[in-house]
Amino acid sequence: MGKRVAIIGAGVSGLATIRSCLEEGLEPTCFEKSEDIGGLWKFSDHAEEGRASIYQSVFTNSSKEMMCFPDFPYPDHFPNFMHNNKIQEYITVFAKEKNLLKYIQFKTLVSSVNKRPDFSVTGQWDVTTEKDGKKESTVFDAVLICSGHHVYPNLPKESFPGLRLFKGKCFHSREYKEPGIFKGKRVLVIGLGNSGCDIATELSRTAKQVIISSRSGSWVISRVWDDGYPWDMVLVNRFETFLKNNLPKAISDWWYKKKMNAKFKHENYGLMPLNGTLRKEPVFNDELPACILCGTVSIKPNVKEFTETSAIFEDGTVFEAIDCVIFATGYGYAYPFFDESIIKSRNNEITLFKDIFPPSLEKPTLGIIGLVQSLGAAIPTVDLQARWAVKVVKGTCTLPSITDMMNDIDKKMRERLKWFGTSNTMLTDYINYMDELASFIGAKPNIPWLFLTDPKLAVEVFFGPCSPYQFRLVGPGKWPGARNAILTQWDRTLKPMKTRAVGTPLKPCLLCRWVRLLALPILVVAIFLAWIQ
Repeated sequence: MGKRVAIIGAGVSGLATIRSCLEEGLEPTCFEKSEDIGGLWKFSDHAEEGRASIYQSVFTNSSKEMMCFPDFPYPDHFPNFMHNNKIQEYITVFAKEKNLLKYIQFKTLVSSVNKRPDFSVTGQWDVTTEKDGKKESTVFDAVLICSGHHVYPNLPKESFPGLRLFKGKCFHSREYKEPGIFKGKRVLVIGLGNSGCDIATELSRTAKQVIISSRSGSWVISRVWDDGYPWDMVLVNRFETFLKNNLPKAISDWWYKKKMNAKFKHENYGLMPLNGTLRKEPVFNDELPACILCGTVSIKPNVKEFTETSAIFEDGTVFEAIDCVIFATGYGYAYPFFDESIIKSRNNEITLFKDIFPPSLEKPTLGIIGLVQSLGAAIPTVDLQARWAVKVVKGTCTLPSITDMMNDIDKKMRERLKWFGTSNTMLTDYINYMDELASFIGAKPNIPWLFLTDPKLAVEVFFGPCSPYQFRLVGPGKWPGARNAILTQWDRTLKPMKTRAVGTPLKPCLLCRWVRLLALPILVVAIFLAWIQ
């Protein structure tokens, strides 16, 4: 084995990193605080300190073909959008198939990570762990942090005057597990993100009244997209990204808003974002519009003030006799086991090259896997992050100079502010980011060459879903089954829905949609040219 690598956390990021270390001949040791793998996806009926927590009814927002490990498709019969127990089942099978479990030390807390005295020469770290009340310190050649960013709740109580006077229950959404105890209650949910909307719609079936308070609004879209296909199988593709990157921003913004409003007009439902052109992560909820129509959920603006029993909103309306306030206000990120100035090298903000490496370290032997958000799925993202990060640690890939890395970070931040706004600095464009990482390791598919050598595959890769298999087509880690997985991805998408056979399953025509879209402007131009002649 090669260099010794400490991996903190055994969720999907940690498992991807263990596997990447083994592929590169490194020696991984993964420390997991709990007694099982899965991280965020491992459901517990109570919120555990220092560990991600989900509610019992959580389903995925990404479909199975878009959120698998790139060389490990889900079973054909799995539904497209999966309950958390299905994801945990898949993760467990993956870990066993890849023989990863023996590299994990369970019930082991990492209490500190410190540079060795000779770090500037060796790049080594002292990692102190605790298990069964005993501490142990070990030297590692590199540390890769895979603990996620859904652990430390953001609970902005100081932003709500009078909240300390409120006599009802008040807690963060990470403590929510199931709706039964809220039967007949009047509940205020603060936050219009995925968790807030999931919880509100679930509570609407048992609670007496549910109101969502939103400061800035959100786009709310369905998992079921055009012609009934999963949303990401239709929207997350290279051609859409090509248009977004090359069309004038005014046209791109118009097209984006048109897509977001395709099912219903957000203005009519009180959901419209204050800045509708920003590519904030949309909310995936198939029930919320119907709940608003039926009156079981209401949308209100930000809370101006709390009293002992009520909330006064900024529009002057009041929600009386509140039993419970649930803060679905997201999470912060913290790494209490090491000096955070390493990754907050400027203005107390996270500063990472390609969202992984602190640029100011003398040696690139510390990285963070999974501290990024995009419109794509997490599993393929962290898999590609891990593949590149491990190569950097090994020394087969090198980082630019500190100046070049900081310039790149500044450039990316300007792009993020343009597309996502000031409150979403962890967001990134999925396909651009994946292609960038893949190019570092020689795994980016060459689209023009594919059109010349394999046109059938090229059409699927460029116009079809940007599925994870694309990043195992070529280069190091190439998977022989990648081409077939891409050409059969719609078969696996349709199979679990065909429980009652009525005709032949209909796959989408990848080019027809764009031909229809372009037909109108072509017709207008043709009429104009005929008229001027």
